[in-house]
Amino acid sequence: MTSNNPPPNSYTYEQAGVSIDAGNALVKAIGPLVKATARPGADSELGGFGGFFDPRAAGYTDPLLVAANDGVGTKLKLAIGYDRHDTIGIDLVAMCVNDLIVQGAEPLFFLDYFATGKLDNGVAERVIGGIAEGCRMAGCALIGGETAEMPGMYSPGDYDLGGFCVGAVERGQQLTGEKVAPGHVLLGLVSSGVHSNGYSLVRRLADDLGWRMTEPAPFDEERLLIEALIEPTRIYVQSVLPSIRAGKIDALAHITGGGLLENIPRVLPKGAHAVIDADAWKQPRLMKFLQKQGNIDPAEMARTFNCGVGMVLAVEPGMVKDVKSELAERGERAFKIGEIVEGDRGCTVRGPKGKWGAQADWEAVHRA
Repeated sequence: MTSNNPPPNSYTYEQAGVSIDAGNALVKAIGPLVKATARPGADSELGGFGGFFDPRAAGYTDPLLVAANDGVGTKLKLAIGYDRHDTIGIDLVAMCVNDLIVQGAEPLFFLDYFATGKLDNGVAERVIGGIAEGCRMAGCALIGGETAEMPGMYSPGDYDLGGFCVGAVERGQQLTGEKVAPGHVLLGLVSSGVHSNGYSLVRRLADDLGWRMTEPAPFDEERLLIEALIEPTRIYVQSVLPSIRAGKIDALAHITGGGLLENIPRVLPKGAHAVIDADAWKQPRLMKFLQKQGNIDPAEMARTFNCGVGMVLAVEPGMVKDVKSELAERGERAFKIGEIVEGDRGCTVRGPKGKWGAQADWEAVHRA
């Protein structure tokens, strides 16, 4: 039964915890950041109910559209807990655009979702500034997004992110992995750190072992441990796209959740098995630190972290020299990490005694 008596006060949305004025102020503040990501096909103006993109103006004649969405996982907890909001948006973009490029698709436009209990415009602007920077690095336009203020849904200071990206590839030029065959060489591109996977384990180690996050890293005295752990995911779009379009790369695998072991088979046809030599590259000091701190088995490393390799390329032997040279000109370090052999679709990562802390020669096998 409802009361016929009017409430003593006039209720407002702001009293309930949502500030429309703060939201409007944020949109105005990020306008220049968004405009800086403009590219052919998009004018990057905010304020409408949706964003337009013209593939023809971007130079496509018969494009296939490719879509991807992702988040950054519990890496957000480090960004929030240690006031490192400026680069987490780069991670958000990277996780989406790197997934598109493995299809041979150029990222065209990006939309973000920022959700929080109470909007802090200073934090939100820093996060979205990182998103805009990631879009600039990937060559795609930030054409819209959603900022959701939801009191009671999140703890004070917490927020969550979602990213959505659409790319295009001319019909017939998409990468499906069908051309990959025994004899193909696997090239690895260096990662910039942990990227955006495995942070639940990282944080568990930090909590259990009492890591001093705001002191110099034990493996790098020139930067704080938190700075090494929060390093944004590397964006590979601009460096690999020209070689893809030239037909020199037959498949790519973005090394995310599942590590080397489970991601490479996702781009292989039946009858192709990837064999990775863990002794082919020097394990980064950060990865050595994680492995030693957690006494992590090499097989667990291979299916949890990128182990220093953020993207894997499958290339015909005759193309290896050209591809490595082209990537070097664009600032990428590429090195042979393995090859494709005949067998069940899957991946084997193997290493000698001492590699990744192993007490004996080892191998990890995954069959897709």
